[in-house]
Amino acid sequence: AYLTGINVNKDIMNSKQRSVVVNEIVWKVKKFENATKLETRVSGLPFIRTTVGDLVKKEMQWFLVGSLFLSAITLLLFFRSISSMIMSLMVVIIGVIWSLGLMVILGYKITLLTALIPPLLVVIGIPNCIYFLNKYHTSFKETGDKKEALVQMVGRMGIVTLFCNIAAAIGFAVFGLTKSELLKEFGLIAGVNIMLLFFISLVFIPPVLSYLAPPKARELKYLDSKILLRLLESIERWTMHHKKTVYITTLVITLAAMGGIFRLKSEGFIVDDLPKTNKIYTDLKWFETNFSGVMPLEIVVDTKKRNGVTSSLNTFERIEEFSSIIAANPNMSRPLTIVEALKFAKQAYFDGDSLSYAAPSEFDMPFLAPYLRSKADTSKTSQAGFNKIITGFVDSTKRYTRISVNMKDVGSKQLPLILDTLQKNSATIFDSADYNIQFTGSSVTFLEGSRFIINGLKESIFWAFLLIALCMLYLFKSVKILFCSLIPNVVPLLITAGVMGWTGVSLKPSTVLVFSVALGIAIDITIRFLVNYKQELPLNNGQVESTIIQTIRHTGISILYTALVLIAGFVIFCFSGFGGTKALGWLTSLTLIVGTITNLVLLPVLLSTKRYNK
Repeated sequence: AYLTGINVNKDIMNSKQRSVVVNEIVWKVKKFENATKLETRVSGLPFIRTTVGDLVKKEMQWFLVGSLFLSAITLLLFFRSISSMIMSLMVVIIGVIWSLGLMVILGYKITLLTALIPPLLVVIGIPNCIYFLNKYHTSFKETGDKKEALVQMVGRMGIVTLFCNIAAAIGFAVFGLTKSELLKEFGLIAGVNIMLLFFISLVFIPPVLSYLAPPKARELKYLDSKILLRLLESIERWTMHHKKTVYITTLVITLAAMGGIFRLKSEGFIVDDLPKTNKIYTDLKWFETNFSGVMPLEIVVDTKKRNGVTSSLNTFERIEEFSSIIAANPNMSRPLTIVEALKFAKQAYFDGDSLSYAAPSEFDMPFLAPYLRSKADTSKTSQAGFNKIITGFVDSTKRYTRISVNMKDVGSKQLPLILDTLQKNSATIFDSADYNIQFTGSSVTFLEGSRFIINGLKESIFWAFLLIALCMLYLFKSVKILFCSLIPNVVPLLITAGVMGWTGVSLKPSTVLVFSVALGIAIDITIRFLVNYKQELPLNNGQVESTIIQTIRHTGISILYTALVLIAGFVIFCFSGFGGTKALGWLTSLTLIVGTITNLVLLPVLLSTKRYNK
């Protein structure tokens, strides 16, 4: 095997032209491969980032179409009305257009996170439409008056949907409180557009329904679904007659989940979201096996004085000693340094004799000195060409020099240990009085970035809980109701974390995101249930158990339908080719399934327990 390195202008790689340049390089590689019949492999961080970014962009376009199609089919099956389906799709399409427009206005790029926003808005926006339509149909069935049904729909669902969207928006907007630019952009766009979805729903749905014909009997048929009614009756029985069993089951499952939480690991890799069979992944692993990796690690040696690099052999000797230690690490390749360049110069001076490929000594410096001069001092073409190589390792003042290392994608767990060992070795070789050593490069920034994002996401979950709790307290003005509302939403998050621990899913930016997203969406069910409970309580003369039964009957169908839409919407992400997106799909679906159960079973049990029902 023969290794060829390609340098690409960093300004190009930070512009829209990066995809064009990378595709042209790959095309030339394939052309060479076809002409020579030699197998070629391509890797490197710029290539991986650009290629993966393009794949994510294409994938999200398909997911947006898929989520719209799936939502359309689901709405048609539920309401059996083409007009209701089209009206609901128009709401979410307007929301998606607003989100893309806002991204363009603010100058945000499409990233792995922001690419998720359009399909997420479809998934979150459809439940708004379901709740409005369900209330409209229920009221029309009771009154037979279209105008009265619309008034009841807006009066009953307006404030509920507002607080539901506020809770969902908080779940996303708290990412804006982190210090990560990627999370800030994601949080701002998602949070703003979820609130816009509420206003679009409120302004668009009632007027459209007022122009449409009254709902036909077949459109109301879902309200009398025998399967759902039997399910709701079962929920009522568990709520009223099996409270102890509900508490014990919840406790046992939560304790089992806690065991999984202690097994959770926080570890990420640069390419761990790619399938193991993907050519980008297999090529990277081939480079790691044969060339000790391609992930960049840069070590800057600061001599603390002008011409400190070239003034004596002492610095060269220290760099050579440190390079030998780095090369001995199986996760790293042989470093490229100014000493390596001088070795080549020495070998060239002695007519390519391989025995002369060695670190320069005092006797070598007279003929090597011209190579170390500034560009203006060199007159020979060969020396000027070699000087271009030297300037890649030494700055113009000759105070700083770099040690360039390619390493394996060892992951965020092993990388700190390797860096810590290197820092200790550098401290013994380079006297801190004369040298300052800094570690940087994409490998280090990836590690710091992962820590940064994970810590930011953990903080955002805390803020989401706090802000949502304040909203619930303001809405219901009862600490007991607040306590009852939070438990059914904490339990699903604990169970999801436990499942991650038991199944070996690591904590990383793509999986930590699940908790805040799921919390913001799952609390929606709680708010709708509790608001209906508070509205029904005076009508039942303060009788808690009869009010709970009425609430389950009135909100149960819309909650179940909404949960099915949400779960189906997130399940579509499970078909992603990226591990992070796939994890977001099945973990969020799991959280929503458990959240639906806890809000329909555990929440009524808590409300009916004498200690909390006052």
